[in-house]
Amino acid sequence: MRRTARLWLPVLLLLTLLIPGAAWADDAPVNLPEGDRAAIQTAIRSQIDAFRRDDGAAAFGFASPGIQQMFGDAGTFMQMVRRGYAPVYRPGAVAFGALVEMEGKPVQRVELTAPDGTRDLALYFMEREPDGTWRIDGCMLVPSESVGA
Repeated sequence: MRRTARLWLPVLLLLTLLIPGAAWADDAPVNLPEGDRAAIQTAIRSQIDAFRRDDGAAAFGFASPGIQQMFGDAGTFMQMVRRGYAPVYRPGAVAFGALVEMEGKPVQRVELTAPDGTRDLALYFMEREPDGTWRIDGCMLVPSESVGA
């Protein structure tokens, strides 16, 4: 399983670089109850908090079953996040933006500000599990849309 995760890392990073403009060009607001919106933000916030504590097991627990299967274990997942998603791994500030729909999935926009002031926009693809909980089914970093970014 570790070999599979190593093969996916370059693909995920390449997609992040190749399609940033197209990634959110046609998004539309999501019509979800406030409770679901809050649960989505709580899952993302909780995963970021787990990253800040270097708690790989907790961070991995907020990933969807598909992401967990892709990476196999918390150690491999954390290694990928440290190497390819530094703004998510150690953000200085986190600001939630719009919840939109892209390719049929709810996507939460989150602006991440690094301690040095640089900004990234993280697009969190969310998945509702059969038990009703929300898990993170992917994250893509794109240039921030903020003025002055």
